[in-house]
Amino acid sequence: MSTDSELERTTIKVGEGSNENGVAKRWFRLVFRSIKAHPIPHIIGISAGNLFSLVVVSFTIVLGRVTDKVIIPGLDGDGVEGRTILGGFVAIVIVGLIRGFSVMLRRFFNFTAVEKTKQTWRLGIIDNLLDAPRAHYWSRSTGELLARVDTDVETATSVLMPLAFSVSVISLILVSLISLLIIHPLFCVVALLLFPALAVLQRFFVRAVEGPARKAQALIGKVSEIAHESLDGIMVVKTIGRQKQELDRLIKSSQRLREERLKIGWQRSVFSPLLYHLPNFGILTLLMLGALLVDNGSVTVGETVQAMALFMILTLPVQILGFMFQEMPRSVVAMDRIDEIFSIDKVQYPKEGKVEKPVDVIFDKVGFSYPAENDEQVRQTVLEDFSEKICEGESVALVGSTGSGKSTLVMLISGLTKPTSGNITLGNANVGELGPDFVSDHIASVFQETFLFASSLRENLILDGNVSDSDIHSALQVASAQDFVSELPQGIETIMGERGVTLSGGQRQRIAIARALLRKPSVLVLDDATSAVDPKVEAEILQNIKKETNCSLLVIAHRLATIRLAERVIFIDDGRVSASGSHDELLKIDDYANLVSAYEDITL
Repeated sequence: MSTDSELERTTIKVGEGSNENGVAKRWFRLVFRSIKAHPIPHIIGISAGNLFSLVVVSFTIVLGRVTDKVIIPGLDGDGVEGRTILGGFVAIVIVGLIRGFSVMLRRFFNFTAVEKTKQTWRLGIIDNLLDAPRAHYWSRSTGELLARVDTDVETATSVLMPLAFSVSVISLILVSLISLLIIHPLFCVVALLLFPALAVLQRFFVRAVEGPARKAQALIGKVSEIAHESLDGIMVVKTIGRQKQELDRLIKSSQRLREERLKIGWQRSVFSPLLYHLPNFGILTLLMLGALLVDNGSVTVGETVQAMALFMILTLPVQILGFMFQEMPRSVVAMDRIDEIFSIDKVQYPKEGKVEKPVDVIFDKVGFSYPAENDEQVRQTVLEDFSEKICEGESVALVGSTGSGKSTLVMLISGLTKPTSGNITLGNANVGELGPDFVSDHIASVFQETFLFASSLRENLILDGNVSDSDIHSALQVASAQDFVSELPQGIETIMGERGVTLSGGQRQRIAIARALLRKPSVLVLDDATSAVDPKVEAEILQNIKKETNCSLLVIAHRLATIRLAERVIFIDDGRVSASGSHDELLKIDDYANLVSAYEDITL
């Protein structure tokens, strides 16, 4: 469970050195990355937005001309030619159609660009997480990582939704200023006073909101983490009566999230009315100024209507611009959190590898240490100077007390992480340099905690591979799983519940063993993978593996019967090889004899 101090460290790290100028720079980088990834929809969307700006100004010009040429003469009782009325009508219709078409293009392509960006960033996050060193997961919860994929991506891209419209506002403002200047310089002065005022308000708003926004994004990950832990461990929560404590944890974190979001809401309640209604103040100013200018003959009524219409039309774009300013702090903070995932140094492996037979596994002075929880410079040694050889086709039991380094050794041989010293070779290849994808073609590891996907049993077994039914049934037979699988409602086509919840623990372990055997590995590693299986069935599985397959077998054993089935036993103590030999030979060692005697007592 992460602590509040860890949360504070996270929020400080994400927002380090940020200010309102930093927000603007980071926003430009965010936008540029999205445009660079998907230029065509962005360019079309922004171009359509700029077309909209030109058409809007054209509409106000047409409106002013219609006012002067049609409406005013009509109100004064002067005759208006039908051709003039028709011309005004056609002009308004044409401008309206072009305006509608530009809006359609802008919305469609801008939405397309945003959704493509979401997809790109989500796939990038998943890709980086899948290729990240296993050590990356030691300090990050699943809930926090899920928040990066979901909430942070949604928040980071929220500022892109009004992008095309907001960019068009810039061109709209420029064209509007030119249009107002042509009508009368004083109208242009009103606009020149209005828009800098909006910029000043935006600056104060960004400064006020970024801190709470940064904390809120970190707290979203905290809430997700607690919810994921509570649901993932629902059986433990219920069986030990921890419902109230888990609810209290969620309430506490949710309350903190609520407080930070209320701070943002308070700032919005102060700044939003000002941002939204400044154009309306401009309209009132133009009305009074226009009345004076019309009275002295400097401008016409139509030109005043044109200027006011321009400010009225500017109200919505300015509101959209204000929305973008409001979303900007949250978006750049979310992007910072996404960049933390993108900045992970992925382990690079050769694209091709070759393992030559005989496929022996050699541990050459292997050492490994974990970084301390609060200080990466301090490391906890788990394995030290571990040297052994597992010959092709040999069955070996790895025996040791809890914390002696057995599971760490399995992680290393599987290529999930590199040793901090020494080498592990598979045949002629270095496992640490091949990586898990290539190693998995030769070494299949089955762990105590078995994961099954919520799909059919067949799909869980073959994992999109090209496997025949006869191979599936053979693997199930070796894993002593054929009998219970045949009794399932649809046999191997039966849909598994999430994590295989519809099967017992022992059944899931046997399915995992069958899944590993279908890959026809050179080495099969069982990390306490039969702990939930009856000892008699376990012995049957191990005998079947030795008899029906040619693979080497490395078993982390906690049962005396399992140890006796192995051709050789490696006794590991405090991360080092204490002894290696047959079970009977190792019984002469007091520490080993005491350990296996304890295993026998537990079994009995």
